[in-house]
Amino acid sequence: MSQRADASQCGGVVVEFESDDIRDARADKNRSIPGSALIYLKGPKFLIYVSGALSMWGDRMWHFAISVFLIELYGHNLLLTAVFGLVVAGSVLLLGALIGDWVDRNPRNKVAHASLFIQNISVTVCSIVLMLVFSYKQRIEQIWDGWLTVVCYTVVIVLADVANLASTALTIAIQRDWIVVITGYNRGHLAGMNATMRRIDQVTNILAPLAVGQVMTLASNVVGCGFILGWNLVSLIVEFFFLSRVYRIVPALSVKPPVVDVDQTYLQRIERRSQGESSVAPPQPLTEGNCNSGAHLKEITNLPLCFRRFRWLVSTCKDGWRAYYRQPVFLAGMGLAFLYTTVLGFDCITTGYAYTQGISGSLLSLLMGVSAITGLMGTVMFTRLRKTYGLVNTGIISSCLHLGCLLLCVCSVFAPGSPMDLSLLMPYITSNSSAELGGMAGQRQKHTYPLMGGSNQPLLPDRSSIHWTNNTVLFDNVPSGTAPESYISIILLFLGVITARIGLWSFDLTVTQLLQENICESERGVVNGVQSSMNYLMDLLHFIMVISAPQPQHFGILVIISVLFITTGHTMYFLYAHKAKRKRRLDT
Repeated sequence: MSQRADASQCGGVVVEFESDDIRDARADKNRSIPGSALIYLKGPKFLIYVSGALSMWGDRMWHFAISVFLIELYGHNLLLTAVFGLVVAGSVLLLGALIGDWVDRNPRNKVAHASLFIQNISVTVCSIVLMLVFSYKQRIEQIWDGWLTVVCYTVVIVLADVANLASTALTIAIQRDWIVVITGYNRGHLAGMNATMRRIDQVTNILAPLAVGQVMTLASNVVGCGFILGWNLVSLIVEFFFLSRVYRIVPALSVKPPVVDVDQTYLQRIERRSQGESSVAPPQPLTEGNCNSGAHLKEITNLPLCFRRFRWLVSTCKDGWRAYYRQPVFLAGMGLAFLYTTVLGFDCITTGYAYTQGISGSLLSLLMGVSAITGLMGTVMFTRLRKTYGLVNTGIISSCLHLGCLLLCVCSVFAPGSPMDLSLLMPYITSNSSAELGGMAGQRQKHTYPLMGGSNQPLLPDRSSIHWTNNTVLFDNVPSGTAPESYISIILLFLGVITARIGLWSFDLTVTQLLQENICESERGVVNGVQSSMNYLMDLLHFIMVISAPQPQHFGILVIISVLFITTGHTMYFLYAHKAKRKRRLDT
C-alpha cells in the first residue's frame, strides 16, 4: 500500500516527497514563460520592431515639423513647402534606382549603418540651422541684402532631401531585405513581420506629429527643433546598437550574392560584340565603317572619370528600370503605384475640402483617428486572409473590398450637398445653359463656404488661417453662415475613405510580400528602389490634378479621376493574379 494510503488510514497528514527530476521539471516549467519572453526581447524580431518604431517616429515628426517650419520661415506662405515637396519627389524619382543599386552592392550592415548615420545627422544639422534662423532671423535677413536667408532656405531643403533619400535607403534595406532573411524565407513569419511593421507605422503616423506639435505649440519652434535634434541623436545610438546586434545574431545577413558591375558588363558586351564581328566577317581594309565598334570601345575607356561615372549612373538607372519591368510581379507593383494617384486620403487636400463643407478641425482629427483604426484592421485582415486563401487571393479580396468602399465616394459626388459644378470647367457654354446648370446645382443644395472673402477659393487657403498637424488642416475662425441643409455628400465621402483603408492596407501588404518573395536577392534593392520612384511619380500626378482643378466645386471630378486610377491599378493586379494562377496550373 502506498505511503498516501497509510497516512490517510492512520488519520495523519499526507506528506509527498518529490524526486529531483520532478522538481527540476516543475521549475523549468515555471521559468518557461519569463524565459521565452526574455528570449523574444533579445531576438532579432523584437529588435527590428523597436528600431523600426524609433525610425518611423523620427520620420513622422520630421516630415510634419519641416513643413510647418518652412511655412513659418517664408511668411506664412506655401511656396517653400511646395518647393520642398517637389525636390523630395523629384530626387527619389530620379535616384530611386541608384539608391536600390547601392543597397544591392554593399554589405547589409554597412548599408544600414551608413543610411542611419546620414539620415539622423542630416536631420540634426538641419535642426541646428533652423534653430539659428528662428533665433536670429532679423539679423540674417540684413546680411548680403537678404541672400543669406536664401542660402539658409537652400541648405535646409537640401539637408531635408538628403535625410529623405537616406530614409528611403534604410527602408529598402530593412523592410524589403533584412526582414526576408530574418524570417528564414518563411512566408507565414514574413507576413506577420510585415503586418506588425505596418501597424507600428500606422500608430506612429498619428502619435508622432501630435507629440511634436504639442511641443511646438506649448513652447516654440526653436524648442521643437531642439526636441527633434535630441530625439535623432538618441535614436541614432539606439538603432545603431540594435541593428548591429541583429546583424550579429542572424548569420545569414552577412551572406549576400555578388552584383555584377554594370559598367564592366557594358564594356564586356561591346568587346564581345566587336570580337564576334571580327571573327565572323572576312578580313577587310580598315575603314570608318568597320572601326566603329573598336573606336567606340576606345572612346569609352578614354573618357574622363567624371564622364565615365555619369555613363555608369545612366546605365545603372536604365538597368534598374529594365530589371523592374522584367519581374514576374511587375503588374502587381505597377498596380500598387497607381493607388498613389488619389485625393481619397487624409492629406491636406481632402481635409481642406472637408473644411469648405463645414467640417470642423476637431471632427477631422477624430475621423483621422478612426481611419487609423481601420488601417490596423486591414493589417489583421491580411494575416487572416493569407492563411486561409493564400497570398494572391488575398490581394484579389482586398482589391474588391477597396473598390467596393470607394463606390461610396463616387456616390458622394452626386449626393445631396455635393458642391460639384461642371459649368466652371466649361467657360464656352452660353449664358443660358450656364444658368440652367446653375439652377440644377442649386436644386442639389450646393454649400461651399467662402474662404478669405471669395466665393471661389482653392482647396488650400492662406497659411494665416490654418494650423498644420499630421497632414490634417485645422482651421481657425470657422466661417460663419447658414449651416448646410444636407451632410449626405460629405458623410458618404468620409465613410468611403475610412472603410476603404481596410482593403487598401491589406492590398499594400499583399503586394509588398509579393515583391519580397518573387524578386531575387541580388536585385531586391534596385527593384524596390524603382518601385519607390514609381510611387513618387504617381503621387506627383495627384498634386498636378489638384493644381489643374483647385476649386471645391471641382473636387467631385478629382474623386472620379482618383477612382479611375485606383481601378486601373487593381485591374493590373487582377491581370497579374490571372497569370500567376495560370502558371501554377501549368506547373502542376
